[in-house]
Amino acid sequence: MKWLAACVVALGFLAPSSAVAQRASPAVGEIPAASLPPEARATIALIRKGGPFPYAKDGVMFGNREGILPKQRRGYYREYTVKTPGERSRGARRIIWGAGGEFYYTDDHYSHFLRIRE
Repeated sequence: MKWLAACVVALGFLAPSSAVAQRASPAVGEIPAASLPPEARATIALIRKGGPFPYAKDGVMFGNREGILPKQRRGYYREYTVKTPGERSRGARRIIWGAGGEFYYTDDHYSHFLRIRE
């Protein structure tokens, strides 16, 4: 249900509920950190700690080629894998960390993003 509410806000049918959402791209919803899957919260904790990260590609530059996140200079965003239980590969879930300290979550490999509200 929270996903639906975030989509409604992202599509502009309702006004965002916070200044954080207003600063994000109109295509980006938001999610409280407490509502994230436990694996996503663990990934954020690892990012804050500086690792070690379980996947070789964790910390690589995220290019925002989809143009969904707010436009920033090259190298502003970094991506990290969120473990998916039962998945043998990296799966589709990611945390994107902006140089300004903001976090975004995607569970569908960059098709949709939610800004994480802490």
